[in-house]
Amino acid sequence: MNRQLAAVVAVATLLVSSCSLFSHDDNQSPDRQRPGRHSPRPHPSPTTDVYAQEVTWENCETDVECTTIDVPLNWQDVTGETISLEVHRRLADDPDHRIGSLLINPGGPGGSGVDFLDQFVSTAGDALLEAYDIVAFDPRGVGLSTGLDCGDGSVLDEYFITDVDVETEADLADARERNGAFAQGCFDRSGAIIENMDTVSAARDMDVIRAVLGDDSLYYLGFSYGTQLGATYAELYPQHVGRMVLDGAVDFMLPDDQISLVQAKGFENALGNFITWCLDSGDCPLTGPAENARAQIAQLALDAKNEPFWSGNGVDVNGNRMVYGIVVTLYDEASWPYLKMALDETLGQGTAVYFSLFADLYMGRDGASGSYSDNSMPAFTAVSCLDVDAEDSTIDEVLDFRRSVTEAAPTFGWWFGSASSCEGWPFHAHEHITNLDDAATAAPMVVIGTTDDPATPFAWAQSLAQRLGATLLTYEGDGHTAYGRSNQCVIDAVDAYLVDGKLPAPGTTC
Repeated sequence: MNRQLAAVVAVATLLVSSCSLFSHDDNQSPDRQRPGRHSPRPHPSPTTDVYAQEVTWENCETDVECTTIDVPLNWQDVTGETISLEVHRRLADDPDHRIGSLLINPGGPGGSGVDFLDQFVSTAGDALLEAYDIVAFDPRGVGLSTGLDCGDGSVLDEYFITDVDVETEADLADARERNGAFAQGCFDRSGAIIENMDTVSAARDMDVIRAVLGDDSLYYLGFSYGTQLGATYAELYPQHVGRMVLDGAVDFMLPDDQISLVQAKGFENALGNFITWCLDSGDCPLTGPAENARAQIAQLALDAKNEPFWSGNGVDVNGNRMVYGIVVTLYDEASWPYLKMALDETLGQGTAVYFSLFADLYMGRDGASGSYSDNSMPAFTAVSCLDVDAEDSTIDEVLDFRRSVTEAAPTFGWWFGSASSCEGWPFHAHEHITNLDDAATAAPMVVIGTTDDPATPFAWAQSLAQRLGATLLTYEGDGHTAYGRSNQCVIDAVDAYLVDGKLPAPGTTC
């Protein structure tokens, strides 16, 4: 499958899972056999130096301990250069009944587990917090771990904000040159970490964390992209899987074009749910019926692409920023009033101050200074492009895909179909997961799917659960992921499994 199609996968999974815009304190197809590079999987011995390391925990904030753990830069050379991972933990509330450590991951790729820790603790069930040390980490290349630096705000703005049209072979060649130059700039500033940020390497890092924590088994709760990370771990180390929950599942075994199409449809569906709610509210700035309202939003994004809207902060709202600003509000129905407010401004006044604010929130960007609060945007691109294992596209493939995705998702299709972020990317992972056969032999897992999840559509939860032989827990509702964001039924079901080992009954729906 071509690299352009794979690059389109899950733009929305960049954001920390289960976050609504303002409601928190922060922020079936057969397994695909991809062509290309496949190295034998090294299985480091427990006597490998990184497995034998001892770490010192320090109090870094109230109720949180911090340390760093060393892992190989390149897992093909386990005795070579090492990098460091930032690891934080909150100790179990009931030490006398402590089960062990629960490793969490918020999604991404590029999401900081360290930044996610407080949010997770504030929404997790009491039983879970009593039984586990909650352990969060910044994956390799991300946040406080050995990091990826691709340049200052102006460099990132030029790369991530600029609307790039690919209509001809010459456009495609320019896109490849642009991507190659950006990647080279990251390498010049950061070195070989950009070549070694793939998901398999991050999953191997988790096994070192497990061992250093003194646990025989990995207990894990991953959200969004974190489900791909968890399933990858289960494929590599099925014998070490303890209790594992994968919430907002990414079925990364599906063909790349199907993943992209289904996700574009997911956001189209979420937008339709918003439109219904908005029109029923009595003061919606959109004009019904629903399809007319949908056409208004689609035209708004195209208008921004053709002539950006004034934002008041020096960076106008072009097509990219308009879609970012819309998409971020679709992660949680609690954010729908903010989308209505932004539409009211832009349709009524012809300005896009709110959409600019929302786009900056999505990107981790400070609108006043133009600086970025984290490296989640470049980390997302680096991991995604490393994980792709396919040849570059032809222009005919690009245009054919754009037509098919636009037909399936008319509002967002042109945008999903215009991405070319991995064309010409010069770095490739040493290793890829091509099936989940070994993961299916691991201890029983739980996969959670939300019926109207825009970023990780419910069908992915169904198919990933089937591949893993896992129990599927369904949350009927809108928004991205479920645990800690949806209702008490989900919390009770997950906690019963993680704390007591009680799997949800087949067909359980919350």
